[in-house]
Amino acid sequence: MTLSAKDIMTRAVVTVGPSDTVSTVAKLLADHAISAVPVCDPTGAIVGILSEGDLMRPFGQANAMRRAWWLELLAEGTQLAPAFLDYIKLDRRRAQDLMVAPVVTVPETATLPEIADLLAQRHIKRVPVLRGDRLVGIVSRADVVGALARMPVPTLADL
Repeated sequence: MTLSAKDIMTRAVVTVGPSDTVSTVAKLLADHAISAVPVCDPTGAIVGILSEGDLMRPFGQANAMRRAWWLELLAEGTQLAPAFLDYIKLDRRRAQDLMVAPVVTVPETATLPEIADLLAQRHIKRVPVLRGDRLVGIVSRADVVGALARMPVPTLADL
């Protein structure tokens, strides 16, 4: 018997809306001890995915260096630079501003080998599972590894 997405997926998927703030998303990730969430529109259709890495992107080294430069400009009494004003708006960004789209998904009938290949080939850590257009679960690399660990080890009699 080959396992499929519906056999190994996490069914209780935490999602966010496109207009949810970055701080709301970060709190959900922390509260649920997860590393990404699908972004769904009001109809429940998946429109993107947002991970911890995506949330960290605006706060990376390049932005830190620019911020230091902007702060130096401010200390010299120059006008507020447009780039500095953009930077201080970071906390107002929404899920839709940082999410990855389009989203790689699988149907609930996708097999374990198909999912493992997809995760490896696309260099992704999780894949939402759909039944038609409806989100019904998510499969992470940990789910795949767990399923492999639970598989019986073949013996010589099986060969």
